[in-house]
Amino acid sequence: MRLYGHDKAVARFQAARASGALHHAWLLTGPRGVGKARFARMAALRVLADAAGPPVTAAGLETPDTHPIARLLEAGSHPDFRHLQREPNEKGDALRRNIKVKQVRKLAELFAVSPSMSPWRAVVIDSVDDLEPSGANALLKMLEEPPANSIFFLVSHAPGRLLPTIRSRCRRLDFGTLDDDAMTSALAEALPDVPAVERAQLVPLAGGSVGRAMSFAELELEPLQAEALAIMRSGDPDNSRRSRLASSLALKAAAPRYAAFLELVPTLVAREATSSSGAQRERALKAYEQTRQTVALAPRLSLDPAATCFQLGTILASVAGSGRGG
Repeated sequence: MRLYGHDKAVARFQAARASGALHHAWLLTGPRGVGKARFARMAALRVLADAAGPPVTAAGLETPDTHPIARLLEAGSHPDFRHLQREPNEKGDALRRNIKVKQVRKLAELFAVSPSMSPWRAVVIDSVDDLEPSGANALLKMLEEPPANSIFFLVSHAPGRLLPTIRSRCRRLDFGTLDDDAMTSALAEALPDVPAVERAQLVPLAGGSVGRAMSFAELELEPLQAEALAIMRSGDPDNSRRSRLASSLALKAAAPRYAAFLELVPTLVAREATSSSGAQRERALKAYEQTRQTVALAPRLSLDPAATCFQLGTILASVAGSGRGG
């Protein structure tokens, strides 16, 4: 397992380890899909592997797959490691909305006994944003009185929504989006069966997020992308293209593609803004702000997918100018 594009975060964490005063809680912040959870797991593994031995000599956070501790973590059987995330619901057809408080309280079992493999224990919570309120309070108590030789990695996509008392007890590491070179390398590892040409097409669409690129690849968004670009180019004078978009994404079965389309549209408009000039650029910049506002409000207010897609189509059409926006 490799980490791409976050050398500064790795260097800060490794410097803290080398200082002999490793903080007990790390808040890993940044956009979704850029590698925060991977960093958390790799850092936890490296701490546990070095403590249990044999010490790892590789640079950065990498631990060889052949290391005994790496094998235990991969098998999900390391007794001193816990990974909290949303669990499947009762039907087993989706994940729960939150990480439940009972999952957090169960960590008490980890800390109630001495570590088995080394003096250290590690916990990854992905993401801490998903904790229900009582779970956040239970976690806070652990952070206020941390067990000895224990380290928490809290993944957060929206740290501003966390309890200030949780944030104040953590050392923060910020993660930005990946550049094109890092994206290319990361996607080659994540999507080895996808042709290189198709992976290259995902890079400019994903906005520096490997997670987003992978979701786009699974959902085959090329037709939606082509339709959106055509609207921006032609202005869709008879509303036919935006009507097709609205109809195709309004069905319940299309919900995953609709959600991905909401992420895709601002990226397409941003690309248009950076590649154009003059009045075209001004129209694209205005449309970018409008699309960002629309896609942010749509899930929050449960707006009708068909109406939302038609509205986004109208914004895309405005980029064409010359009164062709419908």
